[in-house]
Amino acid sequence: MSSVIRARDVRKSYGKGRTALAGVNFDVAAGRIVGLMGPNGAGKTTALKAMLGLTPFDGELSVLGRNPQRERDALMQDVCFIADVAVLPKWMRVEHTLDFVAGVHPRFDRARAEEVLAKTTIKLGSRVGQLSKGMITQLHLALIMAIDARLLILDEPTLGLDLLSRRALYETLLNDYFDHERTILITTHQVEEIENLLTDVLFIRDGQIVLDATVDSLSTRYAQLTVPRERLSDAVSLGPIFTREVFGVSALIYDTAKGAAPTREQLSVLGELRTPSIADLFVALMQPADTRAAS
Repeated sequence: MSSVIRARDVRKSYGKGRTALAGVNFDVAAGRIVGLMGPNGAGKTTALKAMLGLTPFDGELSVLGRNPQRERDALMQDVCFIADVAVLPKWMRVEHTLDFVAGVHPRFDRARAEEVLAKTTIKLGSRVGQLSKGMITQLHLALIMAIDARLLILDEPTLGLDLLSRRALYETLLNDYFDHERTILITTHQVEEIENLLTDVLFIRDGQIVLDATVDSLSTRYAQLTVPRERLSDAVSLGPIFTREVFGVSALIYDTAKGAAPTREQLSVLGELRTPSIADLFVALMQPADTRAAS
């Protein structure tokens, strides 16, 4: 399976010694939906800027076989990007945004954009400044989905949207994914809302990738054990990577791929065993090392 994005020892530092990316390594395969997740300041936005050729970096980074720093113009013919901040001029009418994109991108399908917009309440004659934030996001999505791009990058695409708008966006995105050959990379803080869409996850913390895995592989690597208080000491002795207590019961997460890790048979005799959700795993792995040890 070919890599759409390939990063090897990618580094980026800003002034006063602040490190945004500390030797990042990962691959994004073609035709996947990948969630790039991390807390604020983890390095997500810097990683995206590097992929899009918007910031210089050290190391090796290839996007669709091109170097973003040297071949950005050619690269952007095959990449579409939605940022968390709308960039469409408020004075422009919706129909004119379609005219503009049609004039600058040779692979823009105006009929496809109008088809997507027809499923919304957006009127072609409305000015962008008259639209709600959710409508502007829908408009932006319609514009980029109408471009025959191989890679779609979304940076917090639903930031500030209500629940209905968020669900509508992800449904549109998923339908488009199955209708076209695309690779999609999404960054978001709303892990619970996208975990059922993803095929792969990339967790980033303090400028480093702490998890690079397919969603299917998580069930064989990680286990979550729920135990009553009287069995907690036995469960802790087996070396969980994270522990939390809720309403008198404790939930412990284990990395069964680590050396000397307990087997699932050892864990199952202590309580209820299941695969942790991506959201639970995110919380566990995003904790500072001293916090995980203390818990």
